[in-house]
Amino acid sequence: MRRLTQLLLLAAALPAAAQRSPDEAAAPRSAPIADVRYRLQFDAAHALVRSIGVTMTFAVRGNDPVLLSMPVWTPGAYEISDYARNVSAFSATAGARALRWDKHDPDTWRIHPEGAREITVRYEARADSLDNAFNWATENFALINGTNVFLYPEGQALEFASTVSVQTEPQWRVVTGLAASAGGSFNAPSYHALVDAPFFVGVFDLDSAQVAGKWMRLATYPGGSESGPRRAALWSAIRKAVPTEAAVFGETPWTVYTVMQIADSSFGNGMSALEHQNSNVGVLGTSFLDESFVPSVYAHEIFHAWNVKRLRPAEMWPYRYGTAQPTTWLWVSEGITDYYADLAMVRGGVITAEQFRDLTQQKIDHVAQLPPVALEDASLEAWLRIKDGTNGIYYDKGSLAGTALDILIRDATDNTASLDAAMRELYQSTYKAGRGFSPDDWWAAVSRAARGGSFRDFNARYVDGRDPYPWTAWLAKAGWRLKSDTLSEARLGVVLGPDSAGLKVTDVSAGGVAQDAGVRAGDVLTKVDGLVVADPGFFLKWRERARGRAGAPFAIELRRDALPLTLHGVVRLTTLISTKLEDDPAATPKAVRIRNGILTGTVTER
Repeated sequence: MRRLTQLLLLAAALPAAAQRSPDEAAAPRSAPIADVRYRLQFDAAHALVRSIGVTMTFAVRGNDPVLLSMPVWTPGAYEISDYARNVSAFSATAGARALRWDKHDPDTWRIHPEGAREITVRYEARADSLDNAFNWATENFALINGTNVFLYPEGQALEFASTVSVQTEPQWRVVTGLAASAGGSFNAPSYHALVDAPFFVGVFDLDSAQVAGKWMRLATYPGGSESGPRRAALWSAIRKAVPTEAAVFGETPWTVYTVMQIADSSFGNGMSALEHQNSNVGVLGTSFLDESFVPSVYAHEIFHAWNVKRLRPAEMWPYRYGTAQPTTWLWVSEGITDYYADLAMVRGGVITAEQFRDLTQQKIDHVAQLPPVALEDASLEAWLRIKDGTNGIYYDKGSLAGTALDILIRDATDNTASLDAAMRELYQSTYKAGRGFSPDDWWAAVSRAARGGSFRDFNARYVDGRDPYPWTAWLAKAGWRLKSDTLSEARLGVVLGPDSAGLKVTDVSAGGVAQDAGVRAGDVLTKVDGLVVADPGFFLKWRERARGRAGAPFAIELRRDALPLTLHGVVRLTTLISTKLEDDPAATPKAVRIRNGILTGTVTER
């Protein structure tokens, strides 16, 4: 999932419930089932009550109980959400005969076949959370997430195939990443594939184009929200960015990829997006549709089709849907994905080299403002929603680790190899072998890319450790430098952290502008002086606007306890030592080659 401003806005509409260990989550094995068929019903009647009707039919042998469980989380949204809480009107039948059932545990239904050979279960799943890890519906549209609606047999292998049919209004559309059959239903080769392909059902815009030799689709709700020049601009960015991502791995792993977008005025705090195997779902406020971060978010999510959905840490292979799966490797899964999203934008010509430097600068500044934290620790803490401002720092700090590794590999090889080589090797040696990567796999691939260079010290100090990154030395190898200047600059006096509602104030500086204006910890900032806080360039834009305006009033728009509130502050300038990432005019020819290689995705031929 992609950062907004200098942070990532994670998909989360409800507080995380208590986590359970694998031992605590263990349950008896369900009786085997076969010939699994699901039906989703979303029509005008279901839209009225914001619900999805679900029917599951399957064959069973013997009279042992069938245990059907609902996932407790969605991969990519690192929190326990307990989707079973949204299920109602559950029933189990064999033909016209009602079967006996009860709850085995909070997210598992136990059904007694009593001689039945085919069982049908029916239930309703609520669709009232505007969040890309949940179901959400309006009067003519629904986002349906598989983890929210599809039950699986507890304790059985999840490689079973299934089909899904969708019952809806005749004039409404259906789009999903699952392959369609001749009869109009959709086929899933496994439960993993089934729940990793969200559905749009209803009235929305849909078109397609060939990108990197494969088809891509753009589905947007509501109709007309992404049209004309705006739609053309988004398509242009996708066409430019995606081929550079495919070039890293040497293949495009989908037949059809669908970008699925929801714009709604009630989502007033930027943008949230969640990756899937051959699609992603973005949710953003209508006021943000033209913001520059939108194509960058999609570049991040699309890169996840390789890094996370296929190339994945061993702790998360395979996915387990009944328990949390913490890993120390989110800095690679999310942070290095974020680095490649920026690379895709600059390599594809969507942004300039200067804008790429600005994005990198913002990440450096963000990390410097927070307490020191090890990348491994930050990755593990993702499930905790840590409150000290470091929640999600594995995105920006992990992205910077990727920048450093790329520079060091290119420096060790005189730009004849790069981080791309390590990513491509891991993709081939682990994902293509049907497994997740281990720490040894990762560091061995990085070392081989660097022609045998050791990264033991790098890991100990900058991944497992909390040492500050030595930017002066690293950046010089790539022909960049951090230039320091003394200037008078406006400061708000707040620390922002990612939250399901947007960018939340986690700390307010004593005596600062924000505190004097009445900003409190827990407030969600939306606009400052008319500038959108979720814009990745917000801080730079606001400081530029405030320059020379000491004493001038400005508005701070926020949400407090879910209600809009406008406060008023006064620009206050502070003398600071600032740094700017820029090209080094004294860069060596080797450093220039490395810098150009990073920006263009090329290496020097031997």
